[in-house]
Amino acid sequence: MANEKNRQVREPLIHLTRRAGMAPLKAWGIRIAAVALGLLVCGIAAFLLVDKLQQNPGRIGEFYYTFIKGSFATPRKLWKFLKDLSILLCIALALTPAFRMRFWNTGAEGQTLMGIWGAIAVAFYWGGKVPEGLLLVGMFLAAVLCGAVWGLIPALFKAKWGTNETLFTLMMNYVASYFVAYFLVIWVPSGSSNLGKLKFGKLPSFGHEYLVIILVTLLLTIGLHIYVNYSKHGYEINVVGESVRTARYVGIGVGKVIIRTMILSGALCGLAGYLIAAGLDQTITTESVGGQGFTAIMVCWLAKFHPIGMILTSGLVTLLDHGAAQISQDFSVAADFPDVVVGIILFFIIGSEFFIQYQVHFRGHEAGKERVK
Repeated sequence: MANEKNRQVREPLIHLTRRAGMAPLKAWGIRIAAVALGLLVCGIAAFLLVDKLQQNPGRIGEFYYTFIKGSFATPRKLWKFLKDLSILLCIALALTPAFRMRFWNTGAEGQTLMGIWGAIAVAFYWGGKVPEGLLLVGMFLAAVLCGAVWGLIPALFKAKWGTNETLFTLMMNYVASYFVAYFLVIWVPSGSSNLGKLKFGKLPSFGHEYLVIILVTLLLTIGLHIYVNYSKHGYEINVVGESVRTARYVGIGVGKVIIRTMILSGALCGLAGYLIAAGLDQTITTESVGGQGFTAIMVCWLAKFHPIGMILTSGLVTLLDHGAAQISQDFSVAADFPDVVVGIILFFIIGSEFFIQYQVHFRGHEAGKERVK
């Protein structure tokens, strides 16, 4: 017994505690520091792996400038940057209501693809047979409806039978891809599965072909910010996200909120699909979304599900993507190196969220001394 009482214990060298909260400015300061550190590591990696930098180390400044050059060097690149930012932001905004409800919708890729399919199907069958304005309206309604249906299916299963929404929505992406592949076989009898650009169903341009896409996304950002923060539906979404038991206690129909919110999330993905179909491609392939549905999850998460903050996070991701493409062009590097650069920076950004959420404590001089229980 005496030995038990006198047993000596050493405090751990490092232990973590969850932060009660952090000032927004300090949190953004940590994120900015993470980006700077990521860029530093990228510079070191570039110096070690890129022949042109090894031969002329003075070009390291040009390497960093390339990130900016890829998006802002010319008016054309600036418009392309704003267009890509807008599409990515639109998909991230679509995920916001579901994520705030803690419904982990990983199916934005498929929901957006179904929106594209709905718009292209209307243009394929009705193009040239109805006035262009009516055709665009029909494409919009079909895109939103298809996206909403694709969001409704996993919501029904979650609300009625408690299925795992993450796995369900993820699998729905593959179903959507095979669904589109099937119709491409029908629409293109030659077997090439290359539909080609349709002649009808193009959004009008007001000053620039991308302007409508940018303005629609801007209005959606403002509207969704008001919806999730100041409307009754937004309040119910937040309560369900905080605690399902509390929501039921105060009389909120959890199943109803899940279904309603996922219809909205899918419909907004359908809107993004409409902007891609009618505003950009006027065709469809199984890769029309290009993985942006998955990238949007990261954009949404980094912004903590705040619509206004997503402008910054989607802009950062788009900037990195364009900068990486410019690096590949200017430095003649291996095709995979730009992806490595983007991955390093995103690793630091995501890692910074750990230090925002948790505080690291090291064992001090006094705490390091052995003590008797």
